[in-house]
Amino acid sequence: MIHILLLVMCLVTIITGHRDHGMQSGLKEDLELERQLNILNKPPIKSIHTKSGYIIDCVDINKQPAFNHPLLKNHKLQRKPIFERNISETRSQNLRIKSKFILEKVRCPEETVPIRRTTKNNLIQKKSLFNIHNQTQNESLNHFARVYLSRIGAPYYGVSGTTSVWNPNVYKGQSSASHLYVKRGEGDNIDKISIGWHVFPELYNDNQTHLYLFWMSGKNGCFNMLCKGFIQVDRSYTFGARISVTSTFGGTIMETPLQIAQDKGGNWWLNVLNKDVGYFPAALFSSFNGADQVGFGGYTVTPAGTDSPAMGSGHKPDGDFTHASYFRFLKFLDKIQNHFDPLPFMVGIDNDTPNCYGVTNYEDRKRSNGYSIQFGGPGGKCSN
Repeated sequence: MIHILLLVMCLVTIITGHRDHGMQSGLKEDLELERQLNILNKPPIKSIHTKSGYIIDCVDINKQPAFNHPLLKNHKLQRKPIFERNISETRSQNLRIKSKFILEKVRCPEETVPIRRTTKNNLIQKKSLFNIHNQTQNESLNHFARVYLSRIGAPYYGVSGTTSVWNPNVYKGQSSASHLYVKRGEGDNIDKISIGWHVFPELYNDNQTHLYLFWMSGKNGCFNMLCKGFIQVDRSYTFGARISVTSTFGGTIMETPLQIAQDKGGNWWLNVLNKDVGYFPAALFSSFNGADQVGFGGYTVTPAGTDSPAMGSGHKPDGDFTHASYFRFLKFLDKIQNHFDPLPFMVGIDNDTPNCYGVTNYEDRKRSNGYSIQFGGPGGKCSN
C-alpha cells in the first residue's frame, strides 16, 4: 500500500510540474509577444479605423519601429532619395486603363507616418508566413511564372514597371501575388526586397487584394511592417493597405507603377504610384550593393496536396492586356539611375508549372506598352 501511495504522489508531482512548466512557458511567450507589440505599435499621434476593419496608426516619423533595430540606432532619417528620378512616361493606348488603382489611402498629420497596427495573431503567424514565402517549409508548394534578369548583366541598381491589379480567388492557407524584386546572393546569404500586390487570407484575414512588401537578409525579414527595418516617409500610402477596386476581365484595368531603386547612399527606396513611400537602410543588409538578379511576374503558394490558386487574372497570356495580368514599361536601373530596357542576353524565364500558369515575354514588340510581359493562369492540380 505504501508503495502504491508513493507511486501516486510521484505521478501527481510529475504532472503538476509539467503543467506548471507549460504555464510558465506560455506566460513567457505571451510576455515576449507583448514586448514585440510595444515595439511595433508605437504610441500614435492619431489612429484611423479603415472601412476594411483594420487600424492605421499615425506615428511620429522619428519614432517609428525601424529605429529600434540594433543596426539602425545611429541612423539619421533620410526624407528623400539621393538621386534624380527619371520615370518613363506611361501611355494607355488601346486599353481601358485607369493609371491609378484605388488604394485604401489615409492622410496622417505632418511629421507622422501611417503604419498598419500589428496584432498578436500577426506576430504568432509571422515566422511561418516568412518561411513559406522563403520556400523553407516543405508543407507548402510555391509556383512561379516570371521573367528575370540574370547575373550576366549585373549589377542592377533597381527595377521598375507598371502592373495590372487583380483579385484572384484564393483560400485560407494560400496566397497569390504579382511583384517586382531585387536580390543578391543565395541561401543564408541572400538579400532580397519585393513589392507588389497579393491576396493572402492568412495574413489579412480577408480575401481582398493588398499592397505589400517583403524583405529578407539571411534568415531575417518579414512582410510589410511585421518586423523592424523599413522606414516610412510618405504620409498617405502604407504597405498592407487594401486595394479597394481591381481590374475587370475584358473591361477596365486598374494598374500601378512600381519601382525599387538603390540611391547613392546605398539605401533601397520603394516607389508606388510615382511616390517614394520609404526605404530600407543599407545597414540592414550584409552586402547589398547592387543586385545580381531582378525580376517581375507572379507566384502562388498552397499547402501540399491541395490545388494551387489562380495567379493574376486567372487567365493565361493571350496577347490581350485586358485579359491576362501584365507588367509593362519594364526597366532596369544602373548606378546613376538611368533606366534601360532589358537586353536579350540578360533575360531568363521561370515557369515551373506550365500546365497551370503561363508567362510570355513580348519584349518591346507591343510598342505602346514598352518592354512588357503577361503572366498568370487558373491554377489547379499543378505538378513540376
